[in-house]
Amino acid sequence: MPAPSWNVTDAELALKADAVIRDLAGSDATVRPDQLEAVRALVVEHRRALVVQATGWGKSAVYWIAAKAIRDAGGGPTLVVSPLLALMRNQVEAAGRAGLRAATLNSSNNTDWREIEQQLLAGEIDVLLVSPERLANPTFAAQVLAPLLGSLGLLVIDEAHCISSWGHDFRPDYQRLARLLTTDPTLPVLATTATANKRVTDDVAHQLGDRTLVLRGSLTRESLHLSVVPTLDPLASFAWVDEALQVLDGSGIVYVLTVEQSEQLAEFLNSRDHHTVAYNGSTETDARARIEDDLRANRVKAVIATSALGMGYDKPDLAFCIHVGSPQSPVDYYQQVGRAGRALDRAVVVLIPGGATDERLWEYFATSNIPREDDARAVLNFLGEADKPASVNDIEISTGLNRSRVDLLLKILAVDDAADRTTEGWIATGASWQFDAPRYEAVVEARRAEASIMRRYARGQRCLETLLRQSLDDPVDDDARCGRCSVCTGVMPASLPTAPSPESVAAARTFLRGRDKQIEPRKQFTRGIPDRRGNIPASARLQEGRSLAFADDPAWPEVIELVRATDGECPEWAIDASIDVLGRWASTWASRPTVVVPMPSSRHPRLVHSLATGIAARGRLQLVDALEWVGPVQHEVAAPAQRAINLSGSLRKREGVSLDDAMVLLVDDTARSRWTLTFAGIALGEAGARGVLPFVLHRQPG
Repeated sequence: MPAPSWNVTDAELALKADAVIRDLAGSDATVRPDQLEAVRALVVEHRRALVVQATGWGKSAVYWIAAKAIRDAGGGPTLVVSPLLALMRNQVEAAGRAGLRAATLNSSNNTDWREIEQQLLAGEIDVLLVSPERLANPTFAAQVLAPLLGSLGLLVIDEAHCISSWGHDFRPDYQRLARLLTTDPTLPVLATTATANKRVTDDVAHQLGDRTLVLRGSLTRESLHLSVVPTLDPLASFAWVDEALQVLDGSGIVYVLTVEQSEQLAEFLNSRDHHTVAYNGSTETDARARIEDDLRANRVKAVIATSALGMGYDKPDLAFCIHVGSPQSPVDYYQQVGRAGRALDRAVVVLIPGGATDERLWEYFATSNIPREDDARAVLNFLGEADKPASVNDIEISTGLNRSRVDLLLKILAVDDAADRTTEGWIATGASWQFDAPRYEAVVEARRAEASIMRRYARGQRCLETLLRQSLDDPVDDDARCGRCSVCTGVMPASLPTAPSPESVAAARTFLRGRDKQIEPRKQFTRGIPDRRGNIPASARLQEGRSLAFADDPAWPEVIELVRATDGECPEWAIDASIDVLGRWASTWASRPTVVVPMPSSRHPRLVHSLATGIAARGRLQLVDALEWVGPVQHEVAAPAQRAINLSGSLRKREGVSLDDAMVLLVDDTARSRWTLTFAGIALGEAGARGVLPFVLHRQPG
């Protein structure tokens, strides 16, 4: 293959690099030799480069210098592939300072996509930043990517560990980049990451090609003071963060493992006069930008975040990073704590291990994006037999798999060329496909091994920095001691507590038990339900409901134990707690319930019936056994769509029961998909109920 048509000499590159770095970082900034070495490989030698360096090293400066040099020499535009919307916003601004015209295609500017695509193809844009998911869009691939490839000057793969299935954050959509890497072997490619051990580094370098320059530096960060708090229960963890924020200087990030935790903890901390805000995968795009800016400007004390706020967020003076619960990988943990202390002499980093909760989540994360062969074959068989392109909903109903599993399988099958996404839907390509069981099994074992490292880290039995560095294959002796972490010093930093006070724990319990958990009614039937389609009529739709506990609720471990135990009478404390929820909920009712209807539970009939009986007695309401199953009881299945189809026609009102104009409180033990509640509500509406208010002890995610 011929070399690129543009050429840059060493002298020209040195001048260009000095100019760009000053534009990016100020008049006193200079390019470091290792940064220039990476740029030279790309621009002068027309090679590829993999840069594995700690957060704050200046990896983005490498691709702005390279992009500017290539563009000014007559080369084509740069394509930056990044999973990070926050990074894209920052990088568009940085590119402008470097004298480059940059644009991004993402979910926040979809009305501008067509204009940006036209400007790109017309040569009016120097840098385009896109997500890996955009590469999977057939329209983008055909109309933008295909004509762009022949003129591309540089491809940048940011967070390149996502390419490797050995990485802590592997994403199947990133595998599509492998096609770009092989389409033109002469295309300069820069891959960057701050979080890759030797196995991941070797894997990514192999995918880039034999002539790849691998530039790997030390990952130690002397500004980070690492600490571990002895394991606390969930309530005590919340209380500890409350007390910590009272003594910590500056602003920072508190990481949690789930969306619900982020919202619970933020609300509790705000009730304790801290200024915090939740940030998670459900946060709207515009709100994310505002939260990031508020944290950057120190307008909030802390952002309570899931991993949705991680790679790419830049706040040089981030003063602390606290984890409530352990990430599944030391690489993942290092990537998140690397947000802190980039421009500070000292930043506080604390892990509060979550014990058994961590263990459950680690196992989930180890296997959640690993395909099962039977599932993949079921999807391929359905696509192969379909007479037209299939929607994801069609596949979900046919296979009985849930939506997230179907999405994962389709991405993997598409990467393997066994399936393809068209503008009309998904099709099978007819290409042969083999399931690589040994590799997937090895990936799972590698992830479990990483979880084992996090167990050792959480126990705090050796220098924390040494353990982290070794997990990243950073050269360090086994007996090395950083002299800064809580293991080396024997104390918590910044006068932080080792355990919260009983008063703080009691405050957390009181607040969280008074926090209502809503159950949103389903508004549409899923496709495939016999004789039911489109919107659920308003007259048959449930009203908004409530649950006593949600997911791994720190305020109510007793509730979770109750619904997991064998059947029995509902304890008085659960009835008391339910009455408290109903009392708060009553202020939103259009009218008070007149009837309590227990769900005919197959798992916990005594529990549900006695709970409903207790509520009816306390509220002086009529108890009516209004519902019955038709045929065998349909338990929860993996796919909500299949659950809905199974339940259709399976619940009906009992013969002779009349609920004319009654407002019904429908009581059950648990809810996940909400389809059981939905069809029960329809049956009660057909029996004459004016409205149905669902209440359950435990709402499960899903």
